[in-house]
Amino acid sequence: MKNKGVYYALGAYFLWGILPIFWKQLHHVPATQAFGCRIISCLLILMLLLTLRKDWTNFKQAVFNRKSILLFTLTGILLGANWLVYIWAVSTNHIVETSLGYFINPLVNVALGVLFLHEKLRSMQWVPVGMATVGVIYLAVQYGALPWIALSLAFTFGFYGLLKKTAPTGGLNSMTVEMAFLAVPASIYFIILSVRGENAVATATPFTMLLLAATGAVTVTPVLLFTAAARSIPLSLVGVLQYIHPTLQFLIGVLVYHEPFTKTDLAGYAFVWVALLLFWLEGILHSRKAAAASGA
Repeated sequence: MKNKGVYYALGAYFLWGILPIFWKQLHHVPATQAFGCRIISCLLILMLLLTLRKDWTNFKQAVFNRKSILLFTLTGILLGANWLVYIWAVSTNHIVETSLGYFINPLVNVALGVLFLHEKLRSMQWVPVGMATVGVIYLAVQYGALPWIALSLAFTFGFYGLLKKTAPTGGLNSMTVEMAFLAVPASIYFIILSVRGENAVATATPFTMLLLAATGAVTVTPVLLFTAAARSIPLSLVGVLQYIHPTLQFLIGVLVYHEPFTKTDLAGYAFVWVALLLFWLEGILHSRKAAAASGA
């Protein structure tokens, strides 16, 4: 079962990693319209899955209360903001910076845990957090502005995960509610565009229409794989494998789409990469010490 979980995790992170190649095929579609299609397509797929699983009763019991609706409205807004920034960034040749966002996301999660959940960091864990902060500040100074794409992706996804920790239900149920919430303004937006004659989706080629219809599948599939993996493999292993995703994005941005990556950029990214390595090594050493202590 553990091996199967590893394969699920590898599949999820691989699909997330190569996602820029998919979105690049839709660069001619306005990001807001591609984003709207992604929402609607995801909602249709999730509703189909709930129907096939005959899970609508559990869905209604889990989400139809005031607290759940408010919570999933907030998580839907955060997820929507994350998706929109990501789609826009990929289509405008900022894949490398999106990878930075997902590299620093684990450390952002740590910071949010300390601030909002009153979690405590071990003394050595502050070192990588500080190094990552230095790296971001360095890049901000060199760019003359904050790397807002990376920070937006890291913090929207970080707060999304923070709020989902308090959710009464997870997986398909919560994501379906989030998509349902986002589908309302998305549908209104497409109606307005159609009235104005600015709906690029309505005049798209058959191939583009096929890609837009597939946005839901390429979104939901890795989520389902990750959910299956998280249930069957240790969280520590998930933490290691998660860096496949931004690493592939980074390599695709530099090697496939030839985005600029200078020595100056390398110095800033190096701070983040070393920070992640130290954070990972510290976690391993702490786990081994804890295991040795319990065994003794």
